[in-house]
Amino acid sequence: MTMQRDVHDELRARLHQAAGSHEPDRARILARIERGMTEQDRPDHRATRPAVLSWARIAGATAAVAGMLAVGGYAVASAVKDEPPQQQTVQTSPTPVRSPDATSRPPASPSPTPTSAGRGETGRSGPPPSHTADSKPSTSAPAPPPAQGSEDGPLWSDGSVDPHSNDFWAQSNLTLKTSQQLTALTVRLKVAQTGGVSSAGAWRSLPEADFTQTIEEKDGFLVYTWVLKEGRTVPKGEWVFAGQYDHDRGGRDAKDDSYRITATAAGQQRAVDGDFAARDTNDS
Repeated sequence: MTMQRDVHDELRARLHQAAGSHEPDRARILARIERGMTEQDRPDHRATRPAVLSWARIAGATAAVAGMLAVGGYAVASAVKDEPPQQQTVQTSPTPVRSPDATSRPPASPSPTPTSAGRGETGRSGPPPSHTADSKPSTSAPAPPPAQGSEDGPLWSDGSVDPHSNDFWAQSNLTLKTSQQLTALTVRLKVAQTGGVSSAGAWRSLPEADFTQTIEEKDGFLVYTWVLKEGRTVPKGEWVFAGQYDHDRGGRDAKDDSYRITATAAGQQRAVDGDFAARDTNDS
């Protein structure tokens, strides 16, 4: 069977090659046709041959040419048709091979999978683990340093009752001196409730728009607070903060009044505090 298949394949290849290389000599065939027509027109040609025979010869020659062309085309078509089509191959990507333990692993999840310890897997997004009893809680902004008295670095302060105070009304003055620009400042004045104490207003020598001012009663004190707004500054110099209030008739003793000032100068926090001297009973 193998030998017979090889013979057929070789024969088919030769036929295909011969059919492809065959070219009918059309010029020679046409020349023969023209020569026959020329002989028909010559005067010495035998008149006994009918004209129909000449045309029959031309028609036959034309049919022969057409037949040869048809046979050649049929041979080529047969050779091409009998030749088995070449097998086409398509290159595909190899099928991925799953590892033996692929089915045993759980699919990836966008959320962390809790472990027995109650914490998410490392490297995945999720809420941070809660602090245990041994972990230290996060600290907030550092508290201002304790006041060291009426002076701290570039700050100097003093508290006094205004000399224009009377038997029904008084004003407590806080004087602040700074030799450096302040980028933060909080001033707090506490007036003890000695009887009938109520706010009558407040003011400061610095621009009003630079501060937030509050007045409230808390724990037996009338509290005045001035806070420098964010982005504002206090230039170096001497400044006054004053709280005004009414009180019961008669002289009022300011020995329980106090103040505290915190500020930031040159990137460092500063703090001063103080009180008010007791009222001199000899004052008129």
